Amino acid sequence: MTQIGLMLEGQAGLTWSRWQRLLEAVETLGYQCLFRSDHFTIAPPYEESLETWVSLTYAASHTKRIEFGTLVCPTTFRHPSMTVRMAAAVDDLSNGRLVLGLGAGWNEHEHTQFGIPFYDVPTRFDMLVDALEISTHLLQQEQPVIYHGKHFSLDGAVLLPRPQRAGGPPILIGGNGLTKTLPLAAKYANEWNGVFISPADYKERNARLNELLEQDERDLKHVKRSLMTQIVFAADDAALKSKLAEHPDLAEDQRRIVGTASQVVDKIGAYVDAGVERFMLQWLDLDDLKSIELIARDVLPHFHKA
Repeated sequence: MTQIGLMLEGQAGLTWSRWQRLLEAVETLGYQCLFRSDHFTIAPPYEESLETWVSLTYAASHTKRIEFGTLVCPTTFRHPSMTVRMAAAVDDLSNGRLVLGLGAGWNEHEHTQFGIPFYDVPTRFDMLVDALEISTHLLQQEQPVIYHGKHFSLDGAVLLPRPQRAGGPPILIGGNGLTKTLPLAAKYANEWNGVFISPADYKERNARLNELLEQDERDLKHVKRSLMTQIVFAADDAALKSKLAEHPDLAEDQRRIVGTASQVVDKIGAYVDAGVERFMLQWLDLDDLKSIELIARDVLPHFHKA
């Protein structure tokens, strides 16, 4: 079954009141999940934000049904042993509804602004490999973990209490890269998330991921296929025309989902045909609850079972 949820930019004006309203809407209107980015800021003008793991702890204890998680946690922000400890605890608190998205980080500005070292691409990917190794071992191994990585190491670490869910929260790796991201997803991920990519390109990357999984002798069904891309939704043709007048480049953008309900249904369908199983639709207007309701009413029934 196709799963559809929303994705929020946590650094783009996310306050407690907005987070509470959005969680309630997604939970009650039938969306499958709610994900959020893990950023302090992106670029001026700066907006309000909520710390990622504090907000996810709230989500775990104030929802009952939806899955939620990170898209994605940069390895540069926190030692991976701390991230996995928080993830296991939040997953237990939610009765097994967290997805742990991990990534290499990309925004140099916020690192500099908050005093976090920002390394070159090879170094950041080496750090991500360490984080994936550490997270996998701590979540799955009851015995003390000894791991000597290039940037992070463990010497007899044990994750206690043990995760209630067998293997702990699933690990998500996001990105479209053929040489780095997809091989990491094939080796470590429980879910691969394509990002701002057309259906044709998604289909190509999905096929390559299948090849890599077969090379690693992993079952293709053990890695969920998802997509994060922006949705630009309008209630009718007139409203859509008005939105596109402000951003005419969106009309022909094959990497985003743009349109009225029927057009959104068709575009989601094209991605489903390309192999997408779960959608995290980037929602930028955090106060537009009316459109979230309309999508739930007019789009979700085409893909979600009653």
